Amino acid sequence: MQPNFCFIFPDQHRGDWMPYEDPIFEKLKTEKPPLNMPNVKKLINSGACFYRCVTPSPLCAPARACLASGLRFSDCPVPDNDVDYPTDTESFYRVLRDSGYSVGGVGKFDLHKATYFWGFDGWVDGLGKIGFTSAVDSEGKWDAIGAYNMTPTGPKGPYMKYLRDKGLDGDHISDMGRRREGGKYYTEPTTLPDSAYGDTWVGTNGIKMLKSFPKDKPWFLQVNFPGPHAPWDVTQSMRKRWENISFPAAGNGDASKAADLNRVRQNYAAMLENIDTQTGLLLDEIRRRGDWDNTIIIYSSDHGEMLGDWGRFGKSCPDRGSINVPLVFAGPGIRENICTGALAEITDLSATILDFAGISNRFHEAYSMKKVLTGEAASYRRTVQSALSNWKAIIGKKYKIIIQNSEVTEKYNVLEDPLERENLIR
Repeated sequence: MQPNFCFIFPDQHRGDWMPYEDPIFEKLKTEKPPLNMPNVKKLINSGACFYRCVTPSPLCAPARACLASGLRFSDCPVPDNDVDYPTDTESFYRVLRDSGYSVGGVGKFDLHKATYFWGFDGWVDGLGKIGFTSAVDSEGKWDAIGAYNMTPTGPKGPYMKYLRDKGLDGDHISDMGRRREGGKYYTEPTTLPDSAYGDTWVGTNGIKMLKSFPKDKPWFLQVNFPGPHAPWDVTQSMRKRWENISFPAAGNGDASKAADLNRVRQNYAAMLENIDTQTGLLLDEIRRRGDWDNTIIIYSSDHGEMLGDWGRFGKSCPDRGSINVPLVFAGPGIRENICTGALAEITDLSATILDFAGISNRFHEAYSMKKVLTGEAASYRRTVQSALSNWKAIIGKKYKIIIQNSEVTEKYNVLEDPLERENLIR
């Protein structure tokens, strides 16, 4: 019997902000953040995780295009956020669909990010050409506002339409305007109620889609949460639970901004807590369907978030906070309670999913992780890569190099110096 797949894919979740056990943080030489993610922690304990996983590109559209196509950044047809995924490019979604799977997705796909229209119900014809059988593709946080304000017709996607139908669109637009004006340290809560919060809305739609899948065929569901991407727009109840919690300081951060940064990190943790809650509800629905024993759960992210390290926020740079992402597998055939330092790329999810589904891999740049996940091998790649148009990072077991203009400009011993403080080129 072919397994089902539930792929939980938040946006901008950095790899070392996970509920790992203490020994992993000792290897990362990072202070453990006080997170509340019990559902993801259960997945880690009942499955396998890679704590040295990287994104093929630390930018939304290229990362997700590399995942879809099984191609590394250098060969991927989406170099930045201004290019849509070509519908004639092969994708593992299409391979799954053509092999008999129901292929669904909800939330922020970013596969046609350059086109500011998602359909009022989250469906455009291009998604069918890519391989989806059902979708509620929605806007990212800033894209929703930008698209809404472009013309007087209002919403360009299902989330803003939902808010308009609830009479909440004006409040949300005003709130996001304050966030743009307030800058990267603005942490006041949104006026939206918990039920209308973006990640909660995505989780609710994920459950609806699970309920809609036919019982007589295997399914794949990708749940693309917009958070914990900036801005730090948590609800009042989310903010209240974290307002007295202290977090580790940023690596080589701005000490004069320590209090502001702690509030940012509180909100980031609050978003992760809510995503974990939504994850738990999705897993409950899988159990209610009777599919638990035949479903592989995957948790990862498209890229990380610097969170003040080196005075930076966001992504798009080759630093660890930007390119390292979580990667967890749990389900039938996957060894339990293993957190490995084996190198991994999210590019390889395409080959891995097809391998577990018993479908031949046609993506020559993507390698299957299955033997590591089943305990047959300790590793599957000697190096991993992450890149944008102006740099490429290559990471091996011990060293990481950064190449700019065909020249190695940085080199780090990532085993002894995982925070990348000492550039060995200098």
